[in-house]
Amino acid sequence: MQSDKFDSNKEQKSLRRIDGAYVLSEIVSVLYFDKGILYTIKELLFRPGKNVHTFIHTDRNRLVKPLIFLMICSLIYALAEQFLKFEEGYVQAGGFGDSTVNHIFSWIQGNYGYSNIMMSLFIALWVKLFFKKYDYNIFEIIILLCFVMGIGMLIYTIVGVLESLTDWNVLAIGGIIGFIYTSWAIGQFFDGKKKINYLMSFIAYIMGMVTFYTAAILLGTLIDSYANNF
Repeated sequence: MQSDKFDSNKEQKSLRRIDGAYVLSEIVSVLYFDKGILYTIKELLFRPGKNVHTFIHTDRNRLVKPLIFLMICSLIYALAEQFLKFEEGYVQAGGFGDSTVNHIFSWIQGNYGYSNIMMSLFIALWVKLFFKKYDYNIFEIIILLCFVMGIGMLIYTIVGVLESLTDWNVLAIGGIIGFIYTSWAIGQFFDGKKKINYLMSFIAYIMGMVTFYTAAILLGTLIDSYANNF
């Protein structure tokens, strides 16, 4: 018992005190270029298919964990949007009157970074359907989309900041760039030598978005229908 107490005290004394320097070092450890967030961004920008394939099959230590990566990118987008208010240019809500559907769409518009995470689940189902012959399960496809859509969020953030700080109307261009990158990255993952894969990636992405918004409309309609009946 005395030995266990001694070991516990020794372990407690060996821990570094949490102060300003500790917090700074933790932030640096997340941002550092070797196997950190910046390294992950660089690798996913230029070789997304190869790097995600490597993450799934051989080495899961080179890149930031996929869900954490998407959450960080979505947080960066949310913080930038909160300060600069550029989100309405990407997502337009309206046309449903004072209904639950309109409230749901307003939430999506105001929280596009987080709704993008939910949208990835719908896109994953279509990617699985279009690329079923490659024998990747739904969880592996979600990992792919976490990485790819994380970069997409950073693209939307950069373009949104650029429009907010200048007089250039570039949000539409940012949306197009995001679509192109996502289609390219998914197609590259599923054998980038086949051009048809890029087209299927684009269609799967569009269908995932359409399904997501359709589900939002159906949910709002069902809630209103239930409320009206009572």
